[in-house]
Amino acid sequence: MAAEAKLREDICRFARSLFERGLTPGSSGNISVRLADGGWLVTPTNASLGFLDPARLSRLDAEARLVAGDAPTKEIPLHRALYDSRAKAGAIVHLHSTHAVAVSMLPEIDPRAVLPPLTAYYLMRVGNTALVPYYRPGDPAVADAIRGLAGRYAAVLLANHGPVVAGDSLEAAVFATEELEETARLYLLLRGLNPRHLSPDQIADLQREFKLDP
Repeated sequence: MAAEAKLREDICRFARSLFERGLTPGSSGNISVRLADGGWLVTPTNASLGFLDPARLSRLDAEARLVAGDAPTKEIPLHRALYDSRAKAGAIVHLHSTHAVAVSMLPEIDPRAVLPPLTAYYLMRVGNTALVPYYRPGDPAVADAIRGLAGRYAAVLLANHGPVVAGDSLEAAVFATEELEETARLYLLLRGLNPRHLSPDQIADLQREFKLDP
């Protein structure tokens, strides 16, 4: 129980940080963490990430059924799909961050690689990001779209909605989500200016040095 209590505190601490920096407004966004018994801790529905109570987080069993706490976010299907397709995922962060949402609306975006290799840290922390079509929030069909990616992506951008990012740990998922938002911001700032991207050799060097997935 001590480990779970710490995770509850960590979820609230990271969530408040994301909220206070304007990365997910109002009651938008949600976070989940997978527990050792296969269950999850999840942020509740209609809850602001800036004002969470550790004791009221939703506690789900391995089948995503509520066993304690407030009712969970309606985005459970997309969390479950990403956990099911990425066995090593320990946490998932979903935000409505401004720049990532803006990028998801652009007509030129490649759904297999939403953002180009602008920085080393985008490749190191995020890797590559897929775009899936628009579905209404909470639509179970989004789970099928995510499962269709066959676990190839830890980061998925929902069109006209926002990013969903899995990490080995809560900290890793939060940092990757922040890096995705910053890279989206850079992309928008540089759009139409023909910026210099990392070269194939530079990308290969990062993959070798940090053992990144190609």
